[in-house]
Amino acid sequence: MPQLDTSTWFITILSMIITLFFMFQLKVAKYNFPGNPEPKLMPMSKSTTPWEKKWTKIYSPLSLPLQ
Repeated sequence: MPQLDTSTWFITILSMIITLFFMFQLKVAKYNFPGNPEPKLMPMSKSTTPWEKKWTKIYSPLSLPLQ
């Protein structure tokens, strides 16, 4: 039985790895990646609640004037 010739395996495997690397680079280069994310300014929406419609004042006992 003849022996298996392995003298060309190194160059074959090396060329295959280099080819795959370039193919993946070309495939990835086609994608458009988004830029750096920036905070989006959202307008503050004021919620209307029933207790904000009229003005009320709550007095604490310590803030009342002395009699």
